Amino acid sequence: MWPRPVEAVIFDMDGLLVDTERVLFEVMAEVGPQFGIVVDLELFKALIGLPLAGSTAIIMERYGSDFPMQDFLAAVGLKGRAINEAGVLLKAGVIELLDHLDVLGLPRAVCTSSSHDTVQRNLGGHGLIERFDAIIARGDYENGKPDPEPFLKAAAALDADPHACLALEDSHNGVRAASSAGMMTIMVPDMLDVTEEMRDLALRVAETLHEVRDFLTETKA
Repeated sequence: MWPRPVEAVIFDMDGLLVDTERVLFEVMAEVGPQFGIVVDLELFKALIGLPLAGSTAIIMERYGSDFPMQDFLAAVGLKGRAINEAGVLLKAGVIELLDHLDVLGLPRAVCTSSSHDTVQRNLGGHGLIERFDAIIARGDYENGKPDPEPFLKAAAALDADPHACLALEDSHNGVRAASSAGMMTIMVPDMLDVTEEMRDLALRVAETLHEVRDFLTETKA
């Protein structure tokens, strides 16, 4: 299964480590009518895995250049933070996979389109920050996913060869970014379907992080 030995693991965050994508969709759908818009699932799926600038561009294209984007983002952020601070849920298998990486002695990083503050809120409450050797978040790179730069930055932070890194992603743009960086990539779908493109780019598709842990017990190249 493994074309090369895995020497480091790089995790996306939203939708992979924490169940924040569904929360964000529910918040945007609830806040939208206050601004005279409807945020449907089709629109939201187009935003998944994009940096903030890419997401806002899609929303502005849909609702017009006079849409009060900053006010909308502030309202979404306020409600979303209140929900997340009450306790964002971890995705299945997170702790078990991190424990297994400890046994294997593999370094690991978070590579996300979210801000460092968001990482602290979402992972800090579970005591997970210290379980990663590096955090690469918005502001640490010029070009967000699907550009490979965030993943290349993460590999550099771990002093790892990108080709020896395993990247774990739930989004199409994340899989594109990791694959472009030359990484072995596993897609763990959350809200997006697995397309033929994803099957071509990813080394494998896993239903949960429990499966990723099992994959890592297999004999490597």
